[in-house]
Amino acid sequence: MDDQQDPGTLAPAPASEPDAGPEAEPDNDAPAAKKKKKKSFARELLTIVIAAAILTLLVKAFIIQVYRIPSASMENTLEVGDRVLVNKVVYHFRGIARGDIVVFSGQDSWGPDAPPPSSNPVVRVFDDVLSGLGLHSDQTYYIKRVIGLPGDHVACCTDGKVTVNGVPLTENQYLFGGNPPSTFKFSAVVPSGHLWVMGDHRSDSDDSRYHTGDPGGGAIPENQVVGRAFLIIWPPSQLRDLPIPTTFQQAALHAGTAGAAVLEGGQAALAAAPVAGAAGVLAAPVLLLRRRRH
Repeated sequence: MDDQQDPGTLAPAPASEPDAGPEAEPDNDAPAAKKKKKKSFARELLTIVIAAAILTLLVKAFIIQVYRIPSASMENTLEVGDRVLVNKVVYHFRGIARGDIVVFSGQDSWGPDAPPPSSNPVVRVFDDVLSGLGLHSDQTYYIKRVIGLPGDHVACCTDGKVTVNGVPLTENQYLFGGNPPSTFKFSAVVPSGHLWVMGDHRSDSDDSRYHTGDPGGGAIPENQVVGRAFLIIWPPSQLRDLPIPTTFQQAALHAGTAGAAVLEGGQAALAAAPVAGAAGVLAAPVLLLRRRRH
C-alpha cells in the first residue's frame, strides 16, 4: 500500500500489516535468481564470442582473406599499404583468367621455399592447423597480374606492346604512368599448369621476366595461387573493385582452349564473388605479405 500522504491530511492506516515479528524470514530466492541470471548471460556471451571467432577463422581459411600491399610493384592499381580482399574459392567455379590479379606463394618457383616440416609430430600438426586457418605461414606471398595462361606465347615488344599469342595488349588502362610495357625484350611459352605474371609498375616489378632461370622459366605454378584480389577495402579513398581490364576481353585471346574454359566459367565466378565479398566483412585478421621487391 502507498505510504505517501496528501498535503495536510493523514493517510489512513492499512487494515492489516504483515507480521514483522521474529517469525518473519527474509526472501533469499531473489539474490540467487539474479546470480543465476548473470551466469546464464555470461555463458551466452562466451558462446557468441567463440562462435564468431570460429566463423571468422573458417571464412579466412576457406573463403576470403585480407592482404596488405607491401611494395610499389602494382602501382597505380594497388598502392603501398592498401588492403585487398582475396577470393579463395572463385577458382573452384572458373579457371584463372588473363587480367586477374592473383596472390600466390613463391613455393616451387620464385622462392624462397618454405622450410621442411618439423620432425616433431606434435609441432607439425600444430603448424598444419595454424597454416590451414591462415594464422601462420613460412611461405613468401606475391601479388601480380596474370598475363599468360598455360600454352600461351607471351612476348615483348611488337610495336611497343606485349603480345599474347600474337595479340597485342593495350595496357594503358592499368600500366603505371610513363612505364613502357617492358624495358627489355622477352619471349616465352607458358608451361602446362603455370601462369605468366607481371606487375603493373613494370619498372619496379620483379616478375616473370626476371625469373626465367627459376623452375617454370619465370612462370608460377597454378596450384600455388591462393586466390583472386577483387576489392580494395582500405583506405576508404581507394575503395573500389578490381575488374579484368578490357584489353583481355579481346575475342582473339579466347580462341584457344584456355580462353574457352575461362568464358564458360565466367557466370559462375561472377555469382560467387559477391557471396565471398559479403563474408569478407568477417575476415578481420590480416596476413601481411612479406616485404620484398615484387
